[in-house]
Amino acid sequence: MRLAKEEPSMAEQVIDLISAVKELHGLSCQELNKLLRDSENFTIHYHSEKGSTIKIDVEKLAGFLPLHLIAVLMSSDRDESLLRYLLCGIRLLHSLCDLAPRNSKLEQVLLDDVKVSEQLLDLVFYLLIVLSGYRQENRISCSLLLVHSALVASSLHLLSGCISLQWQDLVQVLLAHPKVDIFMDAAFGAVHVAIRFLQVKLSDQYTGLHVKSPTAEQIVNYICQQCEASLQILLSLCQQKVFRERLLRNKELCGRGGVLSLAQAILNLNVTPPFVDSFTVVAAISRLKAKVLSILLHLCEAESISYLDEVASSPGSLDLAKSVVLEILELLKAALSKDPNYLSPCSDKTFPMGLLRLNAMRLADIFSDDSNFRSFITTCFTKVMTAIFSLPREDFISIWCSSEFPPREEDATLEYDTFAAAGWFLDTFAAANLSNAINLEITLLPSNMPQAMYAHQRTSLFVKLIANLHCFVPNICEEQERNLFLHKFLECMRMDPSKSLPGFSFTSGAQRAVTVCRNLRSLLSHAESLIPNFLNEDDVQLLRVFFNQLQSLINPADFEENKVQEIKSERSVSLDKFSRLSIDEHLQEAQSTRASSSPMMRKEPSSFNNRTDIQKEEMSENSAIQEEEKHSFRNEHVNQANVMRGDKAKFGACASDVLREMDRDSHNVETSGSDTSSTRGKSFVGQVVNGDLLKSSAHMKGSGCQGVHNGEKSESLHFEEKQPRKRKRTIMNDYQIALMEKALLDEPEMQRNAAALQSWSDKLSLNGSEVTPSQLKNWLNNRKARLARAGKDVRAPMEVDVTFPENQVGQALQHESPESPVQPRTVCL
Repeated sequence: MRLAKEEPSMAEQVIDLISAVKELHGLSCQELNKLLRDSENFTIHYHSEKGSTIKIDVEKLAGFLPLHLIAVLMSSDRDESLLRYLLCGIRLLHSLCDLAPRNSKLEQVLLDDVKVSEQLLDLVFYLLIVLSGYRQENRISCSLLLVHSALVASSLHLLSGCISLQWQDLVQVLLAHPKVDIFMDAAFGAVHVAIRFLQVKLSDQYTGLHVKSPTAEQIVNYICQQCEASLQILLSLCQQKVFRERLLRNKELCGRGGVLSLAQAILNLNVTPPFVDSFTVVAAISRLKAKVLSILLHLCEAESISYLDEVASSPGSLDLAKSVVLEILELLKAALSKDPNYLSPCSDKTFPMGLLRLNAMRLADIFSDDSNFRSFITTCFTKVMTAIFSLPREDFISIWCSSEFPPREEDATLEYDTFAAAGWFLDTFAAANLSNAINLEITLLPSNMPQAMYAHQRTSLFVKLIANLHCFVPNICEEQERNLFLHKFLECMRMDPSKSLPGFSFTSGAQRAVTVCRNLRSLLSHAESLIPNFLNEDDVQLLRVFFNQLQSLINPADFEENKVQEIKSERSVSLDKFSRLSIDEHLQEAQSTRASSSPMMRKEPSSFNNRTDIQKEEMSENSAIQEEEKHSFRNEHVNQANVMRGDKAKFGACASDVLREMDRDSHNVETSGSDTSSTRGKSFVGQVVNGDLLKSSAHMKGSGCQGVHNGEKSESLHFEEKQPRKRKRTIMNDYQIALMEKALLDEPEMQRNAAALQSWSDKLSLNGSEVTPSQLKNWLNNRKARLARAGKDVRAPMEVDVTFPENQVGQALQHESPESPVQPRTVCL
């Protein structure tokens, strides 16, 4: 801006601002700082490219620039040249904001002036609204793709550059804005448009995209960097609890599937020739997918509102969610392929791929634990899971029971430089430099977990997935879901596993059935070693129940090639026979498995038959299976059939009642969630699970079926407390609950006292599993509601039992260890 004796007119001010933006946007904050040190009265003298000297009052420039850019943005003519000018203005704003902490005058104008701060927020909001409105047209220029993606990234990064570097402070400013919902819609929408433009360039289907310089790989790398920088901002915002919970109340993004649409667009990104051989492109696309899955994870783990319930509230968003689940399952299938190029053609650790496979498994665990998706995942993924257990023993153990394989994924954070990113486009697409495109360097900050921790997390998530699919909870699950996973697993065992997992060699016929059982036994043994750091005892219990039920149904002779067709027609009959004949065996087995879940009770009852003794002995060690097991495997089923025939006569008319009690082994055991953290985002309610079966089976010997019916009454009381779609967890032991009951006598409204919650959560954590204040508050609220419901029950007077069976106490999972320090890596694109 010119210094003059008379105040310049409005038109002259606008001309001066435009000149300042065009001349100064190419100066870094260091160069601007040098000019300011040499200036007088905060006015710099700058020599333009045309040879003229202009005077610019930097203080006025900083104060007027946000409002000027808003005025330009509001103009009707929003062509490509206008977007370029806006990018120049945003680039200059970033340089001024970077310089502000080192210059008191600039800091006072840009960071301390409330009016200018509001204008900066409005500028970002308006920019994102405009950018989210672009649509994919029949012909679109390459430069428009680039400038659009650069504007989305630079405008989002303007929030942290000009408002606050602390995410918690920035979130508070955003949430206080009256148009925060519009910001959320526009931010996710603008990133979605940029992703669609990236897919256009990956497919290269429009003739308007073909340019000689820069190269197609340079263009795709540039758009990938801008999209990753933008998505990284959304992820950082979603990592803040208050922002995440506010986002969950946004009907457009959560209720109508806006976030899912973005996730689907990113997961559908296909790397096609000639980019399949570009390690940087493949790695960037993989990191994009990993980051959007991380956003979904944070939303699913929110405490106040269930994201999956919001998604399931409308048929359209539910169908969209299922399509996203299919993409996640496809990622898991690709991750298990033996072909190293199936998921990642890049073996060079210079290009981190992100935690794509691990995040996919975490989401599969969460979705499979929801009744809206459990049957869907069972139907779509059981064939792959059956193929996994059909792997040769050495392959299965190395993949799922080892701490050294598969090699861990490498996560990374992009260190985004707005000045350099905007400058690459502006310099490259200037008329004089179109043929001299330079490579753009990006800096990635790796963030890795230890190899053993990665392998154990991966295996624990696989175990939880099986536990979720096999679990059945009455009043929550549909009746047709009972044993659906078991039935589907048996059905898929007769299919060719090589079609589900290409790249492996599989055995056939009876040997495959033996392999499946041996691999399941090895997984169970390994899973027991992961308690309590990675797995909950309840998850392992469900895996144990699934293994026992599956093994009792498998006859290796049934899987001979010439008998497969005959068995298909007889399978439903054999399942019914299993339900009728295996009563006493499963009652004894239920007692033993409950006893084994307690660390003080590991010895097996002497009344167990030989089959069960052999199983327990083999599960207690993770060693190679002896060759003679092939012969004993067939003998086990002969002994089992004899035992079950005697059991049928013994129990007579009580068979159906006892069977329902037996089923609690699988449908009443609760899982711990998808994360190794003790906070999954789901509240728990105290309930009696499986414990009644012990009392009922013991009492039955003396009084017929009376004990069973009494157990059912207790079961019905506790199942009334279950919330729809979710299974609940018990995280406090008997002693912890006793302490709380005693404390509540003195302070019955403890849930309203934050200090008391913190104090008692610390005390409880010293006497058992870790209990956070939020978990304790949830428990107190649920206990109060349960007592109120019991008081209103007019059917029969009863006392509400708030105790827990000691053998059903859940284990709190420990947090991951801190990441090891790593050095940033600079990658030249």
